[in-house]
Amino acid sequence: MRRVSMNARLMQDAEASADLYVALFEINHPSLDVPIRLSTDNTERLSDDPLYYGTRSTWRGANPVTEPFLWVVASTLLPSDEEDTPAAATIVLDNLDKDMVAIVRSFTDIATIHMAVVLASSPSSIEVEYTDLEILSADIDAGEITLSVSREEIENEYFPGGRMTKNVFPGLHL
Repeated sequence: MRRVSMNARLMQDAEASADLYVALFEINHPSLDVPIRLSTDNTERLSDDPLYYGTRSTWRGANPVTEPFLWVVASTLLPSDEEDTPAAATIVLDNLDKDMVAIVRSFTDIATIHMAVVLASSPSSIEVEYTDLEILSADIDAGEITLSVSREEIENEYFPGGRMTKNVFPGLHL
C-alpha cells in the first residue's frame, strides 16, 4: 500500500482544487556534466531573457535556487504496480526545439532516469518516486519525442544468491 500525504488526499477529495500533481524527472548519463532536470509544471518564472519556467524542489539533492527543474510540455504514463512485470513508463515530450532532438540523439548507450510525483504546492514533498529506471528507446517525429522507460527485469538478477554457511553468515550459526 502506498502512502499518500494529507495534502494529496485533501486535494483528491475536494470538489474543486487549485492544486495539481507535477511529475519531476532527473536524467543522468556519464557524458552529461550535470543532470537534466525537467518538470511538467510551470510553477514560477525562472528567467525573463530567455523566458523559461520551472519548479524549485530539493528532490534528489537539487539546490532549488541554482538547480531548478525546467518546465517542458510533456505527458507521462507512470509505471504500473502489476505483479511480474517491470516498472515500465512512457514519457512524451512535445518537440519544441531542435536542441532537444540533438540531446536525445547524442546518447549511444543507456541513460538513467528518476521520476517523482509531487504536488505543485509542496514540490519537495514526494508523493511517489521511481528511481534507477533506464531509457530504453526514443522515438522522434516532428511533433513529439517518446521515451520508453523501464527498470532492469527481475529475471536478469543474479541467481543463486549467497549460501547461508558459517563462513558467510556467522551470526546465524551461534
